[in-house]
Amino acid sequence: MKTIKLYSLIMLLSILFGCSEDAMDTINNNPNNPKKVESRFILTDVMTSTAFSITGSDYAFYSSVYMELNVGIWGQMYNAEKRLVDPASATTYNNSWNAQYRNLYELKTSIEQCSENGPEKGNFVNLGISQILFAYNLAMLTDLMGDIPVTEALQPGKVYQPRIDKQEAVYTEVFRLLDEAILNLGKATTYPSIGNQDLIYKGDKAKWIKAANALKARFTMRLSFRSAKYDKVIEYANASFTGAAEELKYTYTGSASVNPFSRFFQDRNYFGASKSLSDKLTERNDPRSAKFFKPATGQSSVIFAPNGNPEQRQAYYGYSGLTSVTAPTYLMSYHELQFLKAEALVRSTPSQVAAAETELVKGIQAAFVKVGLTATDATTYYNNNVKARFDANPLKEIMIQKYLASYEDEGIEAYNDYRRLKAMGDDLITLASTLQFPQRFTYGSSDVTTNPNVRNAYGDGSYVYTEKVWWAGGTR
Repeated sequence: MKTIKLYSLIMLLSILFGCSEDAMDTINNNPNNPKKVESRFILTDVMTSTAFSITGSDYAFYSSVYMELNVGIWGQMYNAEKRLVDPASATTYNNSWNAQYRNLYELKTSIEQCSENGPEKGNFVNLGISQILFAYNLAMLTDLMGDIPVTEALQPGKVYQPRIDKQEAVYTEVFRLLDEAILNLGKATTYPSIGNQDLIYKGDKAKWIKAANALKARFTMRLSFRSAKYDKVIEYANASFTGAAEELKYTYTGSASVNPFSRFFQDRNYFGASKSLSDKLTERNDPRSAKFFKPATGQSSVIFAPNGNPEQRQAYYGYSGLTSVTAPTYLMSYHELQFLKAEALVRSTPSQVAAAETELVKGIQAAFVKVGLTATDATTYYNNNVKARFDANPLKEIMIQKYLASYEDEGIEAYNDYRRLKAMGDDLITLASTLQFPQRFTYGSSDVTTNPNVRNAYGDGSYVYTEKVWWAGGTR
């Protein structure tokens, strides 16, 4: 009996230890957590993250306060409004900072997979889309933070404390990526279309090429203080969107996905209607005012919050009338493109003023349609309330109309424009708050606490009020 038990034990141990390493690897493999993910799935994830967690989230919320599109009346938005701790704190933008570097890492993976030595070699459409989204995320990061880790970054497990790259070099990389993306999207591929995994253009590579050119127009204008190339802005704009149907935007279902401004209002209710913005609309008898604002529940009319010094109270001031669960997040809008073209035409030569006016009207028309008015409404508004202002000072009225059109969700671009204009000596958009203006956003605390290169650049955080980014006349 003991012998039988002994043989049984030996047999059992032989079975257990005889299990090969390959078999154990198979047993330990989780099919729901694959090590390699196809580029089409990576792109779906990054598009969603870029729209919801980057373009439409904290960066946009804070930008809208600094640019007086909204007034912070509660919580961290009140702190931003009053310039308390938040604008200089490394924790303020940390979630977005981390999300953006995750996006860049995923996009780097997608680019490598679709490149010459990758498993999806020849998937030129996905490669081009990946490069455009990489350029977009990279540009936004450096626009807001200035010099950032890039060259040595995105190497987890290898480089733990990447050095910081200069903004000028970062922008060289941005344009390289966009140029290569346009070339790749023009190549033939045997890979099936990304189709519905592309949540923006459904795999339409012609529209992605137009989006890349639109971004080149935006970024070329961004660098105009350092190197004015208005002819290039016009060239890229002409190769881009022909209407709002082609603009670079992310749409929400309203159930499975919702607009981040809408979610922020529902969850927090930290914004009040801006008196500064309202005053600019009122000066022009702008019909968008009725669309932009709603009275708080229980109030018979809209109470506007004074910029820089609101009462800290909810359910009192008016709020956005544009907030909707299905409102899209604009990564690059058609109306912005028209305003860029109008500005470039005015700046290039006095003989182009008439052409600039045509583009300005197109931009205003698109901005009106965006908020539920008509192109006819826009034309009437222009003729009655804008044309005289344009004739008196074309550049100023172009920039103010672009600013008005940025409400409520394009505050990041308004913030970038304001800093660029100041650097160029063009004091065209007047802000009401007398409090100090943040010239940049802080680095994320995840890197401030772990990377001495970032920590030294951050210091005590007060640099956000004194150090301009390179393209706005600063050194970093």
